[in-house]
Amino acid sequence: MSRPSSTALPIAFAVLRILIALNWAYAAVLVAILSGSFANQTWTFTALGVPVADQTRLLLMGMRGIAMLGLVTVPLNLAMLRRLLAITDTARAGDPFVAANAYRLNAIAWLLLALQLVSLMVWAIGKAVSTAAHPLHLDAGFSPSGWLAVILVFVLARVFAEGTLMREDLHGTV
Repeated sequence: MSRPSSTALPIAFAVLRILIALNWAYAAVLVAILSGSFANQTWTFTALGVPVADQTRLLLMGMRGIAMLGLVTVPLNLAMLRRLLAITDTARAGDPFVAANAYRLNAIAWLLLALQLVSLMVWAIGKAVSTAAHPLHLDAGFSPSGWLAVILVFVLARVFAEGTLMREDLHGTV
């Protein structure tokens, strides 16, 4: 019996490749912002839309800290995307229930957890440096759906591990 073909897997493969490239572009932008903030802080503030009157040392340090945390997310995202790509490859080959995918999903869950913690740190920095004159509105902090995704992927990793064991047991009895 032949397996049904799926258009989702080739699309997922292409999207993951694009996301890997965008992750590197994101890193380049963050490096440019950081280097610009050290080379010419007035220009950087202006480029980011911060009025001259609101340009404080605390705000600059906070924005640099947030950019540095953004750089921390680059290798986390890359590791996650590469693992998803490997899982997609096994699914495209028709053999997704392998031990390696259970390990990959478990690693992805830990990476998602790390990203959630980075988001909380970004929120904390933004809250610490935000002023009435120049409030920082950041899309960061506690995300119920993000934390749910962490739990979901940990559970999915366990399901894959159990599925792999069941498959090995089945092959052993045949």
